[in-house]
Amino acid sequence: MTAFYRYYLIQITQIMKKLLFLLMLLAIVTGAFAQKFAVTKTDEEWKKILTPEQFEVTRKAGTERPFTGELLNNHETGTYYCVCCGQALFSSKTKFESGTGWPSFYASISKQNVGERTDNSLGMERTEVYCTRCGAHLGHVFNDGPQPTGLRYCMNSAALKFLKQ
Repeated sequence: MTAFYRYYLIQITQIMKKLLFLLMLLAIVTGAFAQKFAVTKTDEEWKKILTPEQFEVTRKAGTERPFTGELLNNHETGTYYCVCCGQALFSSKTKFESGTGWPSFYASISKQNVGERTDNSLGMERTEVYCTRCGAHLGHVFNDGPQPTGLRYCMNSAALKFLKQ
């Protein structure tokens, strides 16, 4: 291959890399890589079925004030469900007193029901926990919980609905 063709091949390769980068950027901006959920609603539809606090916590990734949630001191036997879509999330059997001010669990009912993603808000890296059926923000998970998992799912009461057994 002559130097002439080699030069143009390098130029074309660089142009293709730039185009690929721009296409990926466009896909990210337009939401082409956004996660899809089985239950989807507009903000207006969510506002019709959720309280203002539930909407802020679950749909806008808010956090209720510590020690204010109605499920913090719940010690009854039952199951905790997503307040938005009703998916089973946690069992009372895995709830424990963490002293943090939010209901805490050392395990979810199923890894298929509770998703995790990196949260870089507030100037620190944490692991956000969300409902895999509707995408509701539930809280965060930390690696300082009790055995057998060593995990602490720190959940917002406003994101949960409890049904007694």
